[in-house]
Amino acid sequence: MAHSKALLVLENFIGGKFVPCSSYIDSYNPSTGDVYCRVPDSGKEEVEAAVKSAKAAFPIWSSKSPLERSQILNKLADLIEHDLEAFAQAESKDQGKTIMFARTVDIPRAVYNFRFFASSIFHHTTECTEMATMGCVHYTSRAPVGVAGLISPWNLPLYLLTWKIAPAIACGNAVVAKPSEMTSVTAWMMCKLLEKAGVPHGVVNVVFGTGTKAGEALVCHPDVPLISFTGSTLTAQRITEKSAPHCKRLSLELGGKNPAIIFDDADLTQCIPTTLRSSFANQGEICLCTSRIFVQRGIYSEFLKRFVAEAKKWKVGNPSDPTVDMGALISKEHLEKVRSYVKKAQAEGARVLCGEGVDSLALPTGNQKGYFMLPTVIAEVKDESCCMQEEIFGPVTCVVAFDTEEEAIERANSVKYGLAATVWSSNVGRVHRVAQRLQAGLVWTNCWLVRDLNLPFGGMKASGIGREGAKDSYEFFTEVKTITIKH
Repeated sequence: MAHSKALLVLENFIGGKFVPCSSYIDSYNPSTGDVYCRVPDSGKEEVEAAVKSAKAAFPIWSSKSPLERSQILNKLADLIEHDLEAFAQAESKDQGKTIMFARTVDIPRAVYNFRFFASSIFHHTTECTEMATMGCVHYTSRAPVGVAGLISPWNLPLYLLTWKIAPAIACGNAVVAKPSEMTSVTAWMMCKLLEKAGVPHGVVNVVFGTGTKAGEALVCHPDVPLISFTGSTLTAQRITEKSAPHCKRLSLELGGKNPAIIFDDADLTQCIPTTLRSSFANQGEICLCTSRIFVQRGIYSEFLKRFVAEAKKWKVGNPSDPTVDMGALISKEHLEKVRSYVKKAQAEGARVLCGEGVDSLALPTGNQKGYFMLPTVIAEVKDESCCMQEEIFGPVTCVVAFDTEEEAIERANSVKYGLAATVWSSNVGRVHRVAQRLQAGLVWTNCWLVRDLNLPFGGMKASGIGREGAKDSYEFFTEVKTITIKH
């Protein structure tokens, strides 16, 4: 298609060089609805070149000491941090998120990912046992796997891409990464810094394109023994099927339908602002966002009144405005999908208390065609409703009442997902008891999104396979070997 003004054109990064592609796809600015970028529409040929480059680089990179690799990761972190504002501006424009969120969350966390794994690589230990009667000593050793295939999503683009690249290369692997075709710009910007950071050519290769072409070519490549994927459960099912003939190692971080359980002894002065944030931060486009809120009946009316009143105060608009609380959703198609859930809830008899279809949204002139939506709160929703069962991945949350602790746990667990949950109570015994019984990989009590990267991250049930974190990522990106010495 023809474009009236010059567009940013990205290129694949293979073997330390930017390489043009034979075909491109449009990438939109979610806040305006305009095409502003052209992204390579890569396929088998580009993936083959990237894997070949990674294979060639692996022997030299894997032979470097942890100290040498750590120094390079720290240098790359410094370079990204130096350009933090440029990265934040690009992330906000590309994804639709507010500039404040990109500036304070996305890019600082991408920097920290490299620094964290640059440090954690020094602190792993191996195992050793002795069989004195047999005159044998056993010990384990770990070595990098080879070429790692990394597929990252569009909601936290550089944040989650670096969460994969950093541990993979810290462990000595070479990588072929495929960011989302909808949010590729910050990955491309990072590639510009790799040589200056000292990353040898071929250690990090980035191939842009769709999941059906570039992603599938990467998953099916026989020389890529492991795949780390963050995205939808449906895509993960296809990855599992396609990788099965090769017996690949998989790490799958998938969707969620995360509950908040709010007991009548909760501190609402802390609970309400935190639950607003956990429901609507990043337009609700975080796999850890709260989309089901169970409130004990004794405080249900008070909570709902205060929660809705505060939700109505959230400002939605131009992401570059530092006073805005919520930016644009990622695409027109995704906006329509999220809106459709609100319509389904209304058709089922639920009440929309604020947001979509209830309140008017005034947007600046330049953002009239953007993909915006107000924070939306729905009440009187049945547990079997699709709004309570399916991942919406937008600024929509459902609030329902419960009576007993047992009931709350049972209803919270009544979905196919099991990623995260929050519990609000001043009863220490209760929060421990409930946390143990919730089917979720992460449970926060009286807080949300407080993370220690040393500890495992991941979900149960349809929310994924495997965990990520200091120890878990190290184990995923290395092969363990048991060696026995008889003396």
